[in-house]
Amino acid sequence: MEIMQNQFLDIVKFIKESRFKAIKIINTELIELYWNIGEYISKKVESSEWGQSVVKDLAEYIQKNESGLKGFSDKNLWRMKQFYETYSALEKPVKLTTQFQCKLTTSFGAN
Repeated sequence: MEIMQNQFLDIVKFIKESRFKAIKIINTELIELYWNIGEYISKKVESSEWGQSVVKDLAEYIQKNESGLKGFSDKNLWRMKQFYETYSALEKPVKLTTQFQCKLTTSFGAN
């Protein structure tokens, strides 16, 4: 029985390792998404094309027209802009991935 248990533990290890890799990939994609949205909003605001009301309208539009998309409230959209502006001196968000793997997914949680 102990041999079987060790083999089962090997399978559990495979599952856990794959889950961890999947979470890292998802977090990398989320960081890239938040960066791109933040950059877009930042440039629109900087050029005076957009103001606070437009970002609020965007959040309402997403909620109304894409009900399955969660976490894109006006507050979170402004956080994405802030994220981009804070770290835009770096080349791309890929360098941030290791620092912010877990922090960002909790900061921009569903709202």
